[in-house]
Amino acid sequence: MQTENPFLDGVAKFFTDAAGAANSIRNEIDTFMRQRLEKLVTDMDFVPREEFEAVKAMAAKARTENEELAARIAELEKKVNANPSSTQAASPV
Repeated sequence: MQTENPFLDGVAKFFTDAAGAANSIRNEIDTFMRQRLEKLVTDMDFVPREEFEAVKAMAAKARTENEELAARIAELEKKVNANPSSTQAASPV
């Protein structure tokens, strides 16, 4: 024998509606947060990966050239210090 209880039907309907409302609110919050994060990232003016990699390669090349030039200067300084008579004749006193 099955009985109809309007109170239990009302409670079940309330919880079903509440679950649907909670799901809708969750979807709205997700959408809002996604929009805000996209705007934040756009406003932060991030550098694209391609530009970053290009600058990184340029910096590596400059570092290598700098090291080569430093070695060349050190070599030239050794030559100048090994032959002090040539620097005294060349420099006006």
